[in-house]
Amino acid sequence: MASTLRKVTMAVLAPAMALGATVGLASAPASAAVWSSCDQWANTSLNGYTLYNNIWGSGAGSQCIWANSGTNWGVNANHPNTGGIKSYPNSKKVINKSITSLGSLSSNYNVTVPSSGAYNTSYDIWDTDYDYEIMLWVNKTGAVGPLGTSQGNVTLGGHTWTVYKGTNGANQVFSFVRTSNSTSGSVNILPILKWIKDTKGWFGNETIGDVQFGFEITSSSGGLNFTTNNLTVSSS
Repeated sequence: MASTLRKVTMAVLAPAMALGATVGLASAPASAAVWSSCDQWANTSLNGYTLYNNIWGSGAGSQCIWANSGTNWGVNANHPNTGGIKSYPNSKKVINKSITSLGSLSSNYNVTVPSSGAYNTSYDIWDTDYDYEIMLWVNKTGAVGPLGTSQGNVTLGGHTWTVYKGTNGANQVFSFVRTSNSTSGSVNILPILKWIKDTKGWFGNETIGDVQFGFEITSSSGGLNFTTNNLTVSSS
């Protein structure tokens, strides 16, 4: 999206930033979690994943994150019904392998998302230099859309996507938007990366750094719950 660089910059800086400032008054879940926070840049590492609350957009409201594990977590978010992305709470798995050295890269996801608001549920995949961003939208609701222009449809990794190609001025963005919404499934990520590299020639043999999965929230007025029931990212 247009402010993606700020999103990834803040995500990268989050572990080094002070976590003293609480943003808003949203509440953590009623059931006890192993970790929860309402801090803007809250982050923690669990089971090989790093979780970020990551409230980065202008005009954001309140948001609290909770986690039972690195693969089971969620947020309660209350962001106003205004334009612009407010947050990208996510769980990150570090890969640090070049595309050609990867034998496999895949993920399973299962989420519970609200029927109102404006958001997408997406993977956000980055090379180690943050020159390229590959987004995989598995569902979307409300007035949201990807950056760039449509390149048509393609079936890859077990899904059919509409592909968008664009730039935010700092890095190239390739967005794969699923042609129908899904709340659970498996994604074979490696064929998507190879299609960008080998079929389209949009980048070379990049080293894949982060595979993030979360909710890019534009609005969630009144307080809405977003839950990752299960997420696994596997590579070899």
